Amino acid sequence: MTKTLLLHLLIIAALAWSCGPQPATEDSVGEESSASIAAVRDGTLARLSTLEEKIVGLAEAIPEDKYTWRPGEGVRSVSEAFLHVASANYRLPNMIGTPPPEGMDFTDYDKSTTDKAEVIAALMASFAHYRKAAESIAEADLENAVKVFGRDSTNAGALITFNGHLSEHLGQSIAYARSNGVVPPWNQ
Repeated sequence: MTKTLLLHLLIIAALAWSCGPQPATEDSVGEESSASIAAVRDGTLARLSTLEEKIVGLAEAIPEDKYTWRPGEGVRSVSEAFLHVASANYRLPNMIGTPPPEGMDFTDYDKSTTDKAEVIAALMASFAHYRKAAESIAEADLENAVKVFGRDSTNAGALITFNGHLSEHLGQSIAYARSNGVVPPWNQ
């Protein structure tokens, strides 16, 4: 069993376990809740590492002359899709209390450059920002209520939602790469 598959199975098990009814004793109530929420955060951070590795890997694998390619009129280009991910990595953590860097201008951020090196640098810096935000949530605060896209959630739920957004754009990036004859690095 691969390390990634094992991690995904552990995340699924932790989520399934934490969602179902649990027998409780006076001694175990706090311990079980704390252990399951910690497992969710650990799984979320592990998934974030995988998403970062794959998205940045695709950005590195796609030739720079394809960064302006788009699948159709009105659809994001390769560079715009990657910069959208970077923008989200700065903006979404605001929902869990970590604002974007001071002075960051998101007006047309996704159209700010088609330079491959700049796009990759932006991606890497944005993932560092998101990771720092996720890691800065104290374990005791993971179950605190927050609003995510106008819906009630928790800090832990927000991290899962943010990773879901990244997963969607990983799929988009894979499609963009394959449409341009690029095999994802992890499939080579």
